[in-house]
Formats: sequence, structure tokens, C-alpha cells
Amino acid sequence: MPDVDLLFIVPSRGRPHNIAALHDAWAATTTGVSGLLVAADDDDPALPGYEQVCGERGIELTVGPRLRMVPTLNKVAVEHAPHHFAVGFLGDDHRPRTLGFDAHYLAALRTLGTGWVYGNDLLAGERLPTQWAQTSDIVQVLGAMVPAPVKHLWADNQVYDLGHAVSRIRYLPDVVVEHCHPLAGKADDDARYREVNAADASEADRLVYAHWYEHDMPADIAKLRALIGEAA
Repeated sequence: MPDVDLLFIVPSRGRPHNIAALHDAWAATTTGVSGLLVAADDDDPALPGYEQVCGERGIELTVGPRLRMVPTLNKVAVEHAPHHFAVGFLGDDHRPRTLGFDAHYLAALRTLGTGWVYGNDLLAGERLPTQWAQTSDIVQVLGAMVPAPVKHLWADNQVYDLGHAVSRIRYLPDVVVEHCHPLAGKADDDARYREVNAADASEADRLVYAHWYEHDMPADIAKLRALIGEAA
């Protein structure tokens, strides 16, 4: 990976065409301060497509066992956080639209010193960070980007909760990173969406999040307050 201040991690499965579209949008808006790293599964039938798309476009590709989206994000983030000022998450269905979106993210993070930033996804808006970037010291202190071990859902809620608990999160309403999701009528409801939004999968992630919120979030907040030099 080139020496960039902000590394966006993109876990993906079954959608190499989405990586091509994401890269088009990112390349049209980046200022050169960020990079993309795609994380694919070694058992994905579409893996050759990822290898082709990433190879042709010079996108870094990491391949490993299928862990599901959030565990994969956490694993890759922990590996790369020491080498970048900040790491971020983009879904393969996000599309940066604002020129210099990554520079805006970095500027906000440098002002915060330690914290999170997210833009306007034209779907959830300020309510939830469906995409975000955070300073790498948070990953190193918590041992994860997303501390509760959900598979896919309720990750954005954790970012929102922690960021507001320590007053170190910033929403940039004029920085658009569009979420091209079926809920917005901007993507087909494919097998991946159906898998993660199935009632049993959704409920399992909700319960994991709820347990973390009640039992483990206070300890994570204390770690963050110690990091930023606040009293617990």
C-alpha cells in the first residue's frame, strides 16, 4: 500500500463489479491522501473477478478465510492501523461524490486528534455513520474498529455511540459518500443483502450489540477517555 495517511478497507463478497464502480468514484474524488484495500474471501466463487479488477486498477487486495464483514474489517484494520494515521470503512456499495472527500475526512480527524468522522450517505445522513474513518490509535487501544463482535449490522451504531460518549465524532453534511443500497432503490436486493438482513441474522447481531452496550461499552469508553487524557 502506498504511503497514505488514510486507508479505506472494503470487505466484499460476490461483487467484484462493485469494486470497479467504487474505484471509479474514489479515483474521481480522492486527493491522493487515501488508499483503498479490498478484503475478499478465499472461498468466494467470484475471487478471480476480484483479482482481475484489483490487478487492472492497482487496488491492494487481501484474501483470507471468510469471517464475515465486521470480523474481516477488524482483522485487516488491526494489521494496518500502525502504518496509517487513520483507517476507514467503505462498503462496496458506497460511492464518494464530493471532490476531496478524503482530505475533508483527514482534516476533521486531525482537528479532533483522536476520533471519528463520517459524511452524508444520502440515506441515513447524520443519524448513522454507514461509512466512516477513525484515527488509528482507537483501533490500537480497543483492538478493533468495531468492538462488539457483530457480523454485519449494528457496527455503525457502535461508532455513533462511542464517538458521542467521548465527544470525538464529527458529521460532515456537505461531504457526500453515497450509499447505493436497496433501501434507497439504488441497488438490487441480491443474495448478500438478503443474507445479512434475514430476520435471524439481524436479531443475532442486535443481541450482540445490546450485550456490548450494556456490559462492555463502559470499559471501551474508559479506554478511550484514557487515550485522550480525560478523567473516566
